[in-house]
Amino acid sequence: MLRPDQAYSKKEAEILDLLLIIHAEHGGGNNSAFATHVVSSSGTDTYSSIVAGLASLKGPRHGGANIKVSRMLDNIRENIKNTEDESEIKAYLEDILDKKAFDKKGLIYGLGHAVYTLSDPRELLLKEKAKEIAEIKGRMKDFLFIERVENIGARLINDRKNMAYLPCANVDLYSGFVYDMLNIPKDLYLPIFAIARTVGWCAHRLEQIEDEKIIRPAYKSLNDKKEYIPMDKR
Repeated sequence: MLRPDQAYSKKEAEILDLLLIIHAEHGGGNNSAFATHVVSSSGTDTYSSIVAGLASLKGPRHGGANIKVSRMLDNIRENIKNTEDESEIKAYLEDILDKKAFDKKGLIYGLGHAVYTLSDPRELLLKEKAKEIAEIKGRMKDFLFIERVENIGARLINDRKNMAYLPCANVDLYSGFVYDMLNIPKDLYLPIFAIARTVGWCAHRLEQIEDEKIIRPAYKSLNDKKEYIPMDKR
């Protein structure tokens, strides 16, 4: 629908299908799926439950990671002379980790994951397909640059944190690159992700409404002070 001639190749269709499949579901513990579970347990309708998932995905700590990766990669390109020079890439990635470059948060986006440690199976599938379409579209230089960031960045993080294993790349490292090769505007990266994830949210909702119990998480205050503090003095 984004193309005036509506033409696309079989490879382009395959990789977009893959993106939609691997983004559809990621376990019930992720923020948006859990939000869908909680809201569904109240007995509300499907529309409200999906909106809850969307509201969660809108948060920068949950959704939009592939856009962050894309902006970081663009920033690296702009600040080094040669994307094939590993020493240049290493030096700039060290600046990123030292909070001197990019968004100064000290993070190399696209590396590491809260659940996956040794590997992200979604990334492994997507990287393979990304390489295939990069060869077709003449974007192998960009693919190899991202792969260098992946390998060098993982070693740097490992050295600094003294980890027992190299942090794996996650699916967001290559998903933005794939969207770019498909000529999809950055503004649509998150909506396409949400389209895919809606399928997973619906599956979780179906499971939740079968339970017929409301989710009411326990709450424990971290404030250990016993005395009452008036509102005007808090």
